[in-house]
Formats: sequence, C-alpha cells, structure tokens
Amino acid sequence: MRIVLLGAPGSGKGTQSQRLVERHGIPQISSGDLLRAAVVNGTPLGLEAKKAMDRGLLVEDNIVLGMIRERLAEGDTPRGFILDGFPRTIDQATALNTMLREVGKPLDAVVLMEVDSAELVRRISGRRTCADCGRVFNVFTSPAAQAQNEPCPKTGVPHRLTQRADDNEATVAERLRVYDEKTKPLIDFYAKQGLLRTIPAEGDVDEITRRLESVLATAQAPAARKPAAQQPRKAAKRGAKTAAQRPRKSKLKSTKAAKTARKSVAKRGKARPGARKSTRAAAKKTVRARRPRKTMRKTSVRKKRR
Repeated sequence: MRIVLLGAPGSGKGTQSQRLVERHGIPQISSGDLLRAAVVNGTPLGLEAKKAMDRGLLVEDNIVLGMIRERLAEGDTPRGFILDGFPRTIDQATALNTMLREVGKPLDAVVLMEVDSAELVRRISGRRTCADCGRVFNVFTSPAAQAQNEPCPKTGVPHRLTQRADDNEATVAERLRVYDEKTKPLIDFYAKQGLLRTIPAEGDVDEITRRLESVLATAQAPAARKPAAQQPRKAAKRGAKTAAQRPRKSKLKSTKAAKTARKSVAKRGKARPGARKSTRAAAKKTVRARRPRKTMRKTSVRKKRR
C-alpha cells in the first residue's frame, strides 16, 4: 500500500494516517519530520536544508525528494508507506512520480479527504498535538481528555498537549487560501492518472476509517492483476496473427512466380515450336525453386498420393 493523502488543513489526514500505520504496519513519511530530523542529525541533505532555512528560503524540492528517497530505502517500507505533506505542487508531484518509478515503488492511490470549509475552521482551532510523540488530538473530534488517560509512547506519562501557533481562526482562512491556490491542482493531476480516490471525511472517525480502507482495497486489486492478465494475451494474439499471415504471403509469391514462368514459356514456344516441352519443364523448375519449403512439401505429398 503506497499512498498519498490529500486534503485541506484539518481534514483529518494525520488522524487517519496514524490508524493506517497501526493497522497495516507501514510508516507515515512526513516531509516536515524528515527535514527536522536531517537538520538535527547533521546529514549532508540536512546541512543543505539548514542553509536555506537559515536564510528564510524554502527548501528546494530536490533536497526533500532526496530525503524521501533515503527514507524509502529503510527496512520498514517494502509493504508500503503513507506520504504526508508532500507533494504540495504539480512540479513536486511530477518529480515524485519519476523518483518512485526509479526506486520501483510507484503509488497505488491518492486519497482526497473532502471536508466543508466551516468544519475545517472548527477542527483546526480545536487541534492539539503531543509535544513529545507528535500524536494529534482534537477537543471536538477526539477529546483532549483522552490524552490524560493514555501514556505517551515516548515518555510513558500522559501526553503533553500543545496548540500550534497557526492553529487559530485568525490564520485558518489564509492557510485555506494557499491550499486552494497551490495544492488543489493536484486533484486534477492525479485524476488524469487514474490514481485519485475521494472520500467524505466528515462524521464519525471510525466510519471515515472504513471509507478509507474500502477505497484503498479497490485501488490495490486492479494494479496487482493487470500485468499477469494482459501481457500474455497480447503476445498470444501477435503470435497467432503472424502464423496466419505466413501461408498467404507464400501463396502470393508462388502465384506471381507461376504467372511469370507461363509468360516466358509462351514466348519461347512461339519462337521455337519444337522446344515447347523443354521450356515447360524449365518453367516448372523455376516455380519449384521460387516456392517456399512448405509449398514444395505439399506439392511432393500430392504427387505421391497420385
């Protein structure tokens, strides 16, 4: 299962990604997490990213793609992965497709999670994140009180919930505008490739998960059957067509040769009446020499039967 989750901020991508990770044992690959980890660890790509970030510039796409490529080479990705936060533009999506083909891990599906704008504002303003493990909670959809009853997997104590600085109503409108301008064109991009699946992402969280699992199941099945079912048939058709045409071509050649030989015999016979038998014999030899082997075999068999 190799997928990208698309949706506006607050559409529930993080919540559903966590559920897919737990159910299928595949990693969630966040471009933001990769950047932060690379900078902290001082990797070559992390150092390049840090230079751009220190100058207040966006990190170049090839650096992010390099980090994703390195992440896909790790041991927990053969069964699949979930890409989060990347791609965000058409250029990034095109470059991602190329890179995934190179490493032999093309996407199975791109799922768009649709949510009404008013609901998005409500969700974003109620979102809380654990400062230690990064798990996302929401005071509306998944009560923050739940975090007090579950130990953080990193610290073993209740989650320390924080609210992002941009998770407030004042900044939500601008974030949605940027999403519409830059990320929404990806919907048409992936729809043309036949990868796009759309689910309504409002309502009960468990129901949304069932919808997501359903579209992912249908997206994977055809991709697994296609190579085995189609390729041999095409090869078989080509083989049958060639075999059927060969006899016709040989017949055409032998017919033309016979006509040419008869004309030459007629001319020679008019010029030398006494040599008609010898010229006919010579014509027969010419026709036999020009015929394909298969035609000669059929002729010899007929003579034996007579």
